[in-house]
Amino acid sequence: MDEHVPVLVEEVLEGLAPRAGGFYVDGTFGRGGHTARILEVIGADGVVLALDRDPAAIEAGKKRFVGESRLTLVQAEFAELARVVGEHARGRQVMGVLLDLGVSSPQLDQPERGFSFAKDGPLDMRMDPRHGESAADWLSHVDERELARVIYELGEERFSRRIAATIVAARAEAPIERTAQLAAIVQRAVRTRDGKHPATRTFQAIRMFINDELGQLRTALEAAFNVLAPGGRLAVISFHSLEDRMVKQFIRAKSTVDPVFAGLPVIPPSARPVMREIDRKRRAGEAELERNPRSRSAVLRVAEKLDLTTGGAA
Repeated sequence: MDEHVPVLVEEVLEGLAPRAGGFYVDGTFGRGGHTARILEVIGADGVVLALDRDPAAIEAGKKRFVGESRLTLVQAEFAELARVVGEHARGRQVMGVLLDLGVSSPQLDQPERGFSFAKDGPLDMRMDPRHGESAADWLSHVDERELARVIYELGEERFSRRIAATIVAARAEAPIERTAQLAAIVQRAVRTRDGKHPATRTFQAIRMFINDELGQLRTALEAAFNVLAPGGRLAVISFHSLEDRMVKQFIRAKSTVDPVFAGLPVIPPSARPVMREIDRKRRAGEAELERNPRSRSAVLRVAEKLDLTTGGAA
C-alpha cells in the first residue's frame, strides 16, 4: 500500500490562507495530499517547496506530480528547512510553512520499514533508511538505564523499567531484529493495556529516538519562524502530546510579552510578541473521523508572524 490520506486538509487551508502567487513550504511532504490542495489555490504563479526525509516519499511525489513546474521536491529533514529554503527561494518571500508530524500510512503499512508490529518485518524504523542507526542496531547495545529513560520520556510508558529489563535480558539470548519479536518481548513485560497493544508506547518511543523527532521539531519550528515573511503563517499538525506540547509552548513564547517586562508601561521592542496565534487548536470533525480514523489524534495549531515594523500582522 502506498496511499496516505492527509488529515485536517481544509483546516490547514483555512489556517494557512494561501494567496495566489504565494510561496509556500510543505516541510513534511508525505504523499503530497496537503501540497496538492495548496497548489489548487495559489494559481499559476504560486510555488510550493516540499521536503521529506524519506526518499520513498520523494520518488512517489515525482511520479504523482510529474510535469508540475510549480512544485520543487527536496529530499531533506525538516530540521534543514532554513538551508533548503535559502537554496530554493530565489528571492521569494515565504508566506506559509506546514509541518505534518509523525509517520505516514505507507511507512506504517510497509513491513520492511519496521515502524509497526501489525506485520512482521525487520526492526528498522528510520525515516531515511540510508542514514543513521536502525532500531535493531541501537537495541543491540543501548544501556538498560538509557533504554528505560527513552521509553519513559518519549513513550510516556509507566512500565519503562520493566520493559527495558526484559529487552536487555532477551537480547542476551538472541539478537532482536524483527518487529514481531520486539512486540512479543514487550508483551511479556506488560500484559494488559486497555485496548491498545502493550508495545504501542515502546515502539513510539524507539521510533522517535531513532529519528530524533523532537530535536528535529525544535529546530524546524525556529527555522520556520525565521524564514517566514511578515504576515506569513505556520501550521503544525501533531499526533501526540509531546509534539503538541512543544508546538504550543513555542507559539505561546513567540506570542506573549517577555515575562521580565510584563506589566510595564513601555515594552522594549525586543520583548514584544513576534507572532499571534490563529484561533485555538483544531481537531477533525465527525465526518473526517468516520472517513479517516487516523485523524482522531491529530491537533492543528496555526500562528502568524507579526510585522515588527508596524507592531501587527502584515
